[in-house]
Amino acid sequence: MKKLALFLLILSMFSLTACSKDKSNSTAKATESATEENDITTVTWENEEEEDDSNSIVIDPIGETSNEKTVSGEEPSEESSDEQTVGGAVKLVFAGDMDFDDRYTNMIALRSRANGILDCIGSSLVERMRNADICMINNEFPYSDRGTPLPNKKFTFRAKPETCEFLSLLGVDIVSLANNHAYDHGKDALLDTFDTLTSNGIRYVGAGKNLDGAMTPQYFTINGTTISIVAATQIERSLPPDTVEATDSSPGVLRTLDPSKFINVIEEAKGNSDVCIVFVHWGSENKTEFESSQAELAKAYVDAGADVILGAHPHVLQGFDYIGDVPVLYSMGNYWFNSKALDTCLVELNLYDKKVESLQFIPCRQHDCKTEEMVPGTTQDYERILSDMRQMSTSRVNIDNDGFVTKK
Repeated sequence: MKKLALFLLILSMFSLTACSKDKSNSTAKATESATEENDITTVTWENEEEEDDSNSIVIDPIGETSNEKTVSGEEPSEESSDEQTVGGAVKLVFAGDMDFDDRYTNMIALRSRANGILDCIGSSLVERMRNADICMINNEFPYSDRGTPLPNKKFTFRAKPETCEFLSLLGVDIVSLANNHAYDHGKDALLDTFDTLTSNGIRYVGAGKNLDGAMTPQYFTINGTTISIVAATQIERSLPPDTVEATDSSPGVLRTLDPSKFINVIEEAKGNSDVCIVFVHWGSENKTEFESSQAELAKAYVDAGADVILGAHPHVLQGFDYIGDVPVLYSMGNYWFNSKALDTCLVELNLYDKKVESLQFIPCRQHDCKTEEMVPGTTQDYERILSDMRQMSTSRVNIDNDGFVTKK
């Protein structure tokens, strides 16, 4: 009997060891899968609670790359914001206008290419977008099969709902709908847009089912740093605008021609975050010079708590400025919008210790219905675009040969 008992004891110890190894191997496999497919899912192990559920896997379908992010639209709790006193590294990338309307040349080109959107955005840019903790673009159209074009509006855009998957393929996490084309096909198409983005795991700012929704910041908590993102549009400036503003009971965008509402949004967002990003639709189309109205709004946004200001709408690049210590890029231009040959950019923002550590302007070209990163030394475009940006920026700005932007 003693020999039998000893044998059973050894057998049980061996089983426990094997189980431990199996769990360790499973964890390694889950981590490896998340690394190989980090543009599709985030895989994490849930902490063990009262029940032994330590082997369960949580898969986040939003397309985030490596860090858990707070639930869309929720303000961060005091507990989560105090978890670590020094924020770790966070990488964000931003780009300008995109349009997926099938009637236009860029989409006709996409439909003819084997890999679709991945043949329309250069591979190095896709890698940067997917590898960022947060990737944001300006979504300059609604997703819908419903609605009719607004009367007397020269250009109206609408994309098929299934094209929203392009954003996920590129690694986009959040879009601005605060622009002059989100309402191009009316109320129903805008409501469909909200549903389509949400069902694809893409967050949005600057528009909503009512004014409260349009004024709601989006929050991300990554590596101990809470980032808020807000958006509004100054366009159109003739009254009443074609693009309807949200009200207490109807959908629309958040407008900032009168900045009072948006200033309240920025103050709220900054009060609940470490870093506040302002994404604004403003200026005049095809003008490389920013206007005094843009500069005045930027000053008001900085006073309200903005840490970085990024602009869209002109469809061309505009220069940088610093208001105090806050960088302002007045226009990022078209990112992938039409068939024109244009200079554009990707903006890479790095945070550390809960503040802005660096801002890099990455020169790009939209040409032949494709947007590609310019590489120094391969063509003259890289150096030319940086030179043009230096000339368009104010005397308070320094842009080095690698595109890093600093205050003089």
